[in-house]
Amino acid sequence: MRVDAAELEIFKNLFHSVAEEMGAALRRSAFSPNIKERRDYSCAVFDGRGRVVAMGDHMPVHLGSMPMSVEAAIQALSLGPGDIAMLNDPYAGGTHLPDITLVAPVFAGAGGDRRKASPVIDRRYSQRPLFYVANRAHHSDIGGAQPASMALSEEICQEGLRIPPVALVRAGEIQRDVMQMVLANVRTPRERQGDLTAQVAACRLGERRLCEYRQKYGEKKIEFYLDALQRYSARLMQAALARIPDGAYSAEDALDDDGYSSRPVRLRVTITICGERATIDFAGSSPVCRGSVNAVLAITQSAAFYVFRCLLGEDVPACAGLMEPIELRAPENSVVNARPPAAVAAGNVETSQRIVDVLLRALAQALPERIPAASSGTMNNLSFGGLDPRTGQHFAYYETIAGGMGARPASDGLSGIHTHMTNSLNTPIEALESAYPVRVRRYSLRRGSGGAGRFRGGDGIVREIEFLTEVRGSILSDRRRIGPYGLSGGKPGRRGKNELRLRAAKLGFKLPSKTAFSAPAGSVLRIETPGGGGWGRK
Repeated sequence: MRVDAAELEIFKNLFHSVAEEMGAALRRSAFSPNIKERRDYSCAVFDGRGRVVAMGDHMPVHLGSMPMSVEAAIQALSLGPGDIAMLNDPYAGGTHLPDITLVAPVFAGAGGDRRKASPVIDRRYSQRPLFYVANRAHHSDIGGAQPASMALSEEICQEGLRIPPVALVRAGEIQRDVMQMVLANVRTPRERQGDLTAQVAACRLGERRLCEYRQKYGEKKIEFYLDALQRYSARLMQAALARIPDGAYSAEDALDDDGYSSRPVRLRVTITICGERATIDFAGSSPVCRGSVNAVLAITQSAAFYVFRCLLGEDVPACAGLMEPIELRAPENSVVNARPPAAVAAGNVETSQRIVDVLLRALAQALPERIPAASSGTMNNLSFGGLDPRTGQHFAYYETIAGGMGARPASDGLSGIHTHMTNSLNTPIEALESAYPVRVRRYSLRRGSGGAGRFRGGDGIVREIEFLTEVRGSILSDRRRIGPYGLSGGKPGRRGKNELRLRAAKLGFKLPSKTAFSAPAGSVLRIETPGGGGWGRK
């Protein structure tokens, strides 16, 4: 069979449409504002060998790391028709504990109209799956020491419930003992159950669509184009690498601290380009830290995938083949390749952003007219919880707050936007005040926070939240001491600030970049996010 260019494009878009439709279903059926409003979820389609073949336009930090979770589920479990695996273990391809991943196999002949074929009968199909579908969603609480499970911590056991690959669904039936085990360890069980069942439904939808395509096009043609897409994406990456001048390009950047020490956490990378291949080496990066800024290998791989994917056009298939010409080296037990029992909650959200920053800084030496200045470089993670006086029930809230985009070689950076490894939205004021006992006092752009230059960095955000009940909260943020860098003579973006004003005090007091806090009713938390760096001299 020969590759037909038109058919290749058709199959690329068919598989992408499945991931997108899965995401839409998950968003519409989820319970928590974090998923249905902020869209903190991702969906993807994999071939029968576990290689990613299509990603929804969702969260880069989820998508680039999800293949390792799929591989872990395949290795750990025997998955048959109607089964769905669940895991969140960062050391098995996960990111951090609140991100729960579901993985479902799609067998030829199974997954059709379940009103006509029972899951038990479907299990007669014993051949390997034709596809896998997976989704990952950030749950607003997964247990642990602090509400919303995003606390500054010293080991992973403090961060919440760690779930290795287990079967959440067998032969189409949710395993109640597994579900109850999860619900017994969280502060908001009803919301968790709603979000998990929404994830199950998204897997089922993906399974149904792929089986429809199998019936329409035939298994042989589908498998042919699954392989063709992998080869095509690898060739596109090879061509992109060939256009970069050969050489070794090194760069350094740093996180402000790990939350316990005032020492910066260094990230160093050398990107070596040789013809159609590249090597990314993080030798010289800081060792594993006491605080939770450690990134597991899946996060580092995800950031590398994102950066090099950005060198290609938007219409390139997001397949595993993209990374075939790229070798990644990350020293074990370093901040970019942590091992148990290191704490990792902020590695996913903060260190991932700094990995992107240092990779782009290195590539700027080779491609100065294509690489933007540093964006805000932090997800400005805010979480808090307590007892809602309106309902008498516990609540847990989590959000990331946008910042400024770095200026680009031909235009200003955008303001008030999530960048790089995050692709979520801010929680609308109406949804936030309706769902939680808070009042939003201010929500605006932080004028003048973008770095100056021929092209100016985008501005960050000011967000003030008044707590209407006593809460315990956490902040995991960065770029409070080391501002986002400018490029080609552009100035750095303004650093961020965190401030808490107690009800009885007229003046607030500064909070560290990474901290836990307690606040009585009437307190106001103010977060000012960094602006992006400027590009070029004026």
